[in-house]
Amino acid sequence: MPQKPSRAFILISCAGAISWPGAFIFGFPGVMRQYWQQAFNVGGTEIGQTIFFVLTGATCFMYLCGRWQEIYGPAKLAALGAVLCGSSAIWLGRAENMTAVYTWAFLVGASSAFIYVPALTVVQRWYPERRGLVSGFFNMAFGLAAAVMSPVFTALLSSWGYETINLVLGCVALAVGLAASALIRFPPVDLSAPAADTAIEPSSRSVVEALKTREFWYLWLTWVLAGAAGASMLVLATGFGLARGLGLTQAVVILTGFNLTNGGGRLVSGFFSDRLGRRRTMAISFTSAAIAYLIMPHLEGIWLWAALAAVIGFAFGTLFAVSAPLAGDCFGMAHFGAIFGLIFTAYGFLSGPLGPWLSGYILDLTQGNYTLVFTYLGLMYLASAGIIQRVRP
Repeated sequence: MPQKPSRAFILISCAGAISWPGAFIFGFPGVMRQYWQQAFNVGGTEIGQTIFFVLTGATCFMYLCGRWQEIYGPAKLAALGAVLCGSSAIWLGRAENMTAVYTWAFLVGASSAFIYVPALTVVQRWYPERRGLVSGFFNMAFGLAAAVMSPVFTALLSSWGYETINLVLGCVALAVGLAASALIRFPPVDLSAPAADTAIEPSSRSVVEALKTREFWYLWLTWVLAGAAGASMLVLATGFGLARGLGLTQAVVILTGFNLTNGGGRLVSGFFSDRLGRRRTMAISFTSAAIAYLIMPHLEGIWLWAALAAVIGFAFGTLFAVSAPLAGDCFGMAHFGAIFGLIFTAYGFLSGPLGPWLSGYILDLTQGNYTLVFTYLGLMYLASAGIIQRVRP
């Protein structure tokens, strides 16, 4: 086994590579919501569709990246992801309508796939004995970046303007992504070979074998429901605050609360999943998020709303951090990238329409009835808690 400083450095590089796609995906739709509505004269339904295109872009390439990483290596895929992330942000500054915003959303979603699957596979192969913990750390960088950057995005938007902020941030994302991608690589053959996999975990299954198991479809359905409920808060947080009479700067506090635990909570849930069990960790977090959604529209106070959004963010982060090592427990690591890419199709193709898009449509239809929308999303999380308990590696 390689020395820990070496693999720790690779773990940090993987986290750095995914941080900028995470900042854009989890931070931009909420921060730019009001600007896009005013500049392009659109409603909540059109803004909610932004997340749908992000998920579609990611999902179209998740399975392919799982296959390509074994052919071309993780560094090349991560570098391409960095180019897509940075260049699409620069191009977004010239957007003149929502079609251009949707194009950016698709490209930044695709960029996350080119980085996420190879890097997630890399960190788990370097740390086969602590896959939950390192998956949590890696996913923490993916989600926490938005919590750190959302207030920065808001401040820069006010002081620099829309076009300038996209130009500067796009260049920074491109430089950081390319530098980090050069350091991402698989471990030596003795760790990544299937023989090494089977010595640590159950025998690895092929993609076809995985598709025939109920565990695959329970995980897939969990991603549909929990993914939809969690992703919805990305576009609903600031809108909920504005509907309750808050200014944009105050409303972003709710989004920040969500993103703090969406990011930072991933390390915590990954750590506990190695000790308490992955199904139990996910079920507890999903149930807590369901309760938070159900009571949130009936309570008052910006900090209370932020705290409840944080509970929902923790559950959303847990979905990312823990389901990946749970899939590894079920199917092994030999074909993990391709299998997890197929599981992710649930999130990309169904979570967007059932969550952010449908939530925005209901809000437009009911003149902003957040009680109805949050109840609907809470029940989704409750169902997810029951389904994940049926996954038995």
